[in-house]
Amino acid sequence: MSISNEKCYIIIDLKSFYASVECVERKLDPLTANLVVADPDRSKGTICLAITPAMKALGIKNRCRIFEIPKNIDYVVAKPRMKKYIDVSAEIYAIYLQYIAKEDIHVYSIDEAFLDVSDYLELYHITAHDLALRIMNDIEKKQGLRATCGIGPNLYLAKVALDILAKHAPDFIAELDEQSYKKKLWKHTPLTDFWRIGPGTARRLSSMGILTQEDLAKAPEDVIYKQFGSVAEYMIDHAWGREPCTISEIKNYANKSHSLSCGQVLMRDYAYDEALVVLKEMVNELSLDMVANNVVSNCFSLYVGYSKNTLPASGGSVTLQVTTNSVRVMTEAITAIYKDNIDKNGMIRRMNLSAQNIVDECYEQYSFFVDSAIMEKDKTISKSVNSIKDKFGKNAIFKGLDLLDEATQIERNSQIGGHAAGEEI
Repeated sequence: MSISNEKCYIIIDLKSFYASVECVERKLDPLTANLVVADPDRSKGTICLAITPAMKALGIKNRCRIFEIPKNIDYVVAKPRMKKYIDVSAEIYAIYLQYIAKEDIHVYSIDEAFLDVSDYLELYHITAHDLALRIMNDIEKKQGLRATCGIGPNLYLAKVALDILAKHAPDFIAELDEQSYKKKLWKHTPLTDFWRIGPGTARRLSSMGILTQEDLAKAPEDVIYKQFGSVAEYMIDHAWGREPCTISEIKNYANKSHSLSCGQVLMRDYAYDEALVVLKEMVNELSLDMVANNVVSNCFSLYVGYSKNTLPASGGSVTLQVTTNSVRVMTEAITAIYKDNIDKNGMIRRMNLSAQNIVDECYEQYSFFVDSAIMEKDKTISKSVNSIKDKFGKNAIFKGLDLLDEATQIERNSQIGGHAAGEEI
């Protein structure tokens, strides 16, 4: 099939990326070796970050827990090494740059990237399929990693070609245009296979008698808008295989989200008083992040999830009369939310803290009840702490609070994305 539209996108995905990197490091074939990436030190209930295709072929789910893997299967357990994966991802990005300018590359995740190849096919006198194959072969030759690829005249069709069709293609490359999309995928089920349709959306569509993209495309638009609001616009576009957004628009997009947050899943059940220690660490972390970004806020919110959903999630928010990034003011306000809203008998497993409506530090306000000199001193200390951490590492300086048994900050400072940064094997 030849894609003749003015725009042409390819998206390249690295198969079972984390697991494949670990296989290459151990001189194992990523496609045939049994390997899982997980941290067994956490517990047998820890979730596997990734598994190899060979494990998937045995019927094991990608995000399974260690104890769910059948005892009769021999496999290698590799502890996560996030720094290694980031380094490899950067090296693969360098391969893309050998073919495509950075302005035409959108890194979608650590193992996926969209490339706008519209202006390069004529330059190289090559088809999109052959260009994709050349890049994929370079990745395998230089990094030992296998890749899959989707090609389409817009970002959506390229992504759907990758997610649904590429893994079944002999060379792991699939192409779609609007016509072939309707022919091949309009009746495809389940709808959750399609980009941006999660289980909740699929259930709501099913309740309306909509089970396929064809059903969605032909449904009355006013009914879809009534059910899904503004989200209906892209749902209807996608049902027809349309997507107006381009990589250049993504790169020029000004983020409208005016918030900062931090959160974590605790590695065990925490009692009320223990979790309060972790919360205070998180307040300190959020305050330092706000100081580093030169922003302040007057609105903070807290979310707490309980172990095994034994209790409904709880939390609350507060709007202050001052805009600030002071850890002193934030700790007092957020601790009050915690004490007023969190069940003292519940065992806590998840916490998320956020600052909304953040604005530039020039809009900082003090109240008559706060000593401005103390606030300025606090800010100076926070900036000094950030400077030391930037130069010598996150654990170069910490509070006495962080040394308590229930504290998590020192350990989390050595992680990337909640997982061990790792050392070379």
